[in-house]
Amino acid sequence: MRPTIRDIAAVAKVSIGTVSRALKKQPGLTEETRLHVQKIAAQLGYNESNLRHGRIRRLTFLLHRQYSNFVASPFFSHVLHGVESACRERGIVPTVLSIGPADNVMEQIRLHEPDALAVAGFMEPEVLELLTRTGKPVVLIDLCAPGFRSVISDNLGGALAATRHLIELGRQRLAFISGPLSHYSVSQRALGYRQALFEAGRLFDPRLEITLPADPELHLHAAAAMQRLLQSDTPPDAVFCYNDVTALAVMNVCQARGLRIPEDIAIVGFDNIDAATSSTPPLTTLAVDKEAMGRMGIKLLLEDTPAQPQVVLPAELVQRASTLGS
Repeated sequence: MRPTIRDIAAVAKVSIGTVSRALKKQPGLTEETRLHVQKIAAQLGYNESNLRHGRIRRLTFLLHRQYSNFVASPFFSHVLHGVESACRERGIVPTVLSIGPADNVMEQIRLHEPDALAVAGFMEPEVLELLTRTGKPVVLIDLCAPGFRSVISDNLGGALAATRHLIELGRQRLAFISGPLSHYSVSQRALGYRQALFEAGRLFDPRLEITLPADPELHLHAAAAMQRLLQSDTPPDAVFCYNDVTALAVMNVCQARGLRIPEDIAIVGFDNIDAATSSTPPLTTLAVDKEAMGRMGIKLLLEDTPAQPQVVLPAELVQRASTLGS
């Protein structure tokens, strides 16, 4: 019987995904691991022509279940549109799969029969490890992890710009409402907020930072967080929110309490979703080209040897009336 990559993985004591990457000379492995796998393959008499180098015809776009509601998480509907456009241009058929850590991930992927995978937003490390075992090409979008090709926005730079903007406006008590810090993009935005405070000689006040749980009912948690901030002894005069959905919920709470925006409190979001423009007042935010992220993800996925395994797209501060007034 001819040896398979599963046989090589068993003898080499590595995952199937590691074998596939080593034999296809893909990035993400040490040279020692690559040579070890190639040596085992040669000893077993594996024919490298068995590797599928043909073009990708089917791609599965994976979203964590907490982001699968495009009404609650509109950011990813635009990313998906970019993925679909890039796939259409290249004759690739995309499917969408929402999964969580409790699901039988391998079985769900098998049903979709993809040649490659695009993971958007957040995924638990153990799920990413399962994906490498499929041996299929994987790209991460708005997510970053060692050994993977990825496309992200400049989360750190964007958060720095947002916080500096509020400081330059003379705001003294800058709150930050964050999402789960296990999410790469969110942790980078939190880091940017704190770095800007440090650069300005401001002491970080833990009472002005609230981390929201991972939950589809994001707007409810954001509203409750803002209520707590406003009821504190030192309520903020500015709030930087880790995304626009949170910022818009915060804005509603402030207005319901009779606060004037931005005279009494300035608000900044992140992502520049459509609702940021139509809100009253329009929301200052960081503009991210979400469709470009999706298109770039497919481009990066298909490159044989990309010059850079990680692509960072800019996040541009868009100043509107929620910080500048009318």
